[in-house]
Amino acid sequence: MNNSTSPTHGARERLLDKIRSDKNLPTLGVAINKVVQITSSGEDSVSELAHFILSDVALTQKILHLSNTITYRTLGGVSVTTISRAIFLLGFDTIKASALATLLVDGFRDQKQAQAVRKELVQALCASVTAREIAKRNRHPKSEEAAVAALFKNIGRILVASFDHLLYDKIHELILEDPQNASEACNKLLGCSFERFGESVLQDWKIPDSIILALQPIYGEPKKSTQDSEWVKQVANLSEAVAKVLIQSDSKLSVSERCAPLIKRFGSALDFNAEQLEIILKSVDKEARQLAITLEVPLATLDQTPKTGAVQDSDFCNEFMLPSFDTQQLQSVKRQPSGKPLNARDLLLAGVQDATQMLASKDLKLNDLVLLVLETLYGAMGFRFATACLRDLQQAKYVARISVGEKYMERQKEFQFPVQMDNSIFHVAMNNNVDLMIADALNPKIQATLPTWHKRLLPDTRSFIVLPLVIEKKALGFFYADRIYAADEGMPPDETALIKTLKGQLLSAMMKR
Repeated sequence: MNNSTSPTHGARERLLDKIRSDKNLPTLGVAINKVVQITSSGEDSVSELAHFILSDVALTQKILHLSNTITYRTLGGVSVTTISRAIFLLGFDTIKASALATLLVDGFRDQKQAQAVRKELVQALCASVTAREIAKRNRHPKSEEAAVAALFKNIGRILVASFDHLLYDKIHELILEDPQNASEACNKLLGCSFERFGESVLQDWKIPDSIILALQPIYGEPKKSTQDSEWVKQVANLSEAVAKVLIQSDSKLSVSERCAPLIKRFGSALDFNAEQLEIILKSVDKEARQLAITLEVPLATLDQTPKTGAVQDSDFCNEFMLPSFDTQQLQSVKRQPSGKPLNARDLLLAGVQDATQMLASKDLKLNDLVLLVLETLYGAMGFRFATACLRDLQQAKYVARISVGEKYMERQKEFQFPVQMDNSIFHVAMNNNVDLMIADALNPKIQATLPTWHKRLLPDTRSFIVLPLVIEKKALGFFYADRIYAADEGMPPDETALIKTLKGQLLSAMMKR
């Protein structure tokens, strides 16, 4: 018996070993798995996703940049400056898929960025956006799974192109010679299909089986299915095919002509026609083109031939929309020695605008607004930890409910104290309904009012604020936020007014509940 390893099996294992030993990819795998595991049901998942994004400055900036493209900004009318409102405005699934796409692209930025890698990454994003748009119109319960599956549909090709570009080129040449036998070409040189290779890595990353199963190819014309797993697989396959059309910019055929066979093949199974696909393509084009430009990958031009003299909506809005905050400028600023941004006023004003937009929506959830106010205070004032502490009638305690910042989960668990009145600074603030800004917590007067539990939990606090939440003389709780440096710069009246406005907006929403 010959136990020697075949050349193709050796190529596959060598490549898998190389990928598994890469220092960056395990971290990428953990991050991607974390986002995939965040469910879309319940209010906690929104908060969890917001916290995950906020923990990564680069990811936060990229999501905000996406939220402020013309495609989305016109939905709210003003620029988006907080992750909380981005999730509220764009939807949980959109932000989740966008975060995954951003992680995937950034994860391979350190690899040799050959044109093939960049092209595969743009295709992954186009496929994911396509799946999300299809699912949005179907209102299917597995819509987010379809968007994630579509994003990973070509992960095998991305990995091979990144780690063995020579092998990728050889496989690609064979596929160009005989497009109908792409799997055979891949098996011949790699030892398995691109899909199977990608599955192996995703299994290492502990991506859910439901996502991995959806990566399997579909042959022939699929039938309409009542099984969720089959629907996800069909959407992922169609989305990948559409993405391939979009990144093939040198074809003599138009996008519509090249998509016609896809409509014939998948239209019946997924209930869509040429007109609906055209709408989907426009949405995908708007969102994916910016990344394509960044990665220097041309996308096919959509069949949009406006009549002479006709005004395109997007061009019109771009030209005449009122100027709003530049989110890139807002996010990268100089700071006071305390950590407070020099443009705190602008950041607070942007948060007030976000809250105003959120309050005007019939879909408003109080927790979303609380998180937005916290995120605004945290970012605009340069705090290291911020929390909303609310009264718990059953426990007769004030308990931290929603928090952001450094070690927020650990600190939130311990941030609680009895409702029974004492002379602590928190009870004094609520009893008198007075907003407090403490510039130096080492002041003997302040030290005398800080409770023991606070000194134990946050011993290095040097400056902090307490904003009571009081309605009709009943204390509901308060906002708390702190820094580890003294705030010698103080707080000017305009910033104070904006903070009070933010608090007032929340109290107004609470009174309506």
